[in-house]
Amino acid sequence: MAIHQTQQQLDDGRPVPDPEGRGPVAGPHDGAGTGVRQHPEPDARQRPTALEQAGGARGLIYSALPVLAFVIGNNIGGLKTAIIAALALSVVIAAERLFRKESIMPAVGGVFGVAIAAGISWWTGSAKDYFLIGIWSNLAAALVFGISVLARRPLAGILWNSMTGKGTAWQHDRRSRRDFSIATLVLTVIFAARFAVQQYLYVADEVGTLGTAKIIMGYPLLGVGLLAVAWAARASHRRLNAEKR
Repeated sequence: MAIHQTQQQLDDGRPVPDPEGRGPVAGPHDGAGTGVRQHPEPDARQRPTALEQAGGARGLIYSALPVLAFVIGNNIGGLKTAIIAALALSVVIAAERLFRKESIMPAVGGVFGVAIAAGISWWTGSAKDYFLIGIWSNLAAALVFGISVLARRPLAGILWNSMTGKGTAWQHDRRSRRDFSIATLVLTVIFAARFAVQQYLYVADEVGTLGTAKIIMGYPLLGVGLLAVAWAARASHRRLNAEKR
């Protein structure tokens, strides 16, 4: 009889009294239906944003410091001093990032980029050639982004939706293509403006002003372009979700 009663309690999910009087023993259904897992899984880590991948706000500031060191070093002691100052500062920044256990890619990329720019400048013997790669990279970017709009495949939309895993549904929506085309044109103008201004200063051999222009027209202008991309992405997301309902 006791065995039958105990089995009935287990089937009903009720606690079973401990035969030694130590209190009820949990039944097999305890915790079920309460909405709480016995062993909750850790929350998935969110994907880092572009700003976080660049090292955050500190990373943006750090990216401008080697350029500033190069310009100041060139004004004080010439090309050799400028190269040493830029390289030394980039290594210090990389070491500081590694010490803080930040992403290693911005640290390595920063040293690598400064080393290439400094190497070109050392090889040509001209301080202004430190900025040569950046100048022509802007022209290449302006051409690629502009051509993508003409081809009706706005690059801003392709890059954004590829990185966020949104797929290609936006390409079949006329207004989404239009919005991403506008954002792509904003980026095209930014890259073209960088090239035009910095190339003019390069030809004029204005190293100090060229360094200032590179800093001012760097992340601040890129931030404007990213705002345009975010606007297009938000409008497209809302519209596509509304169509699914």
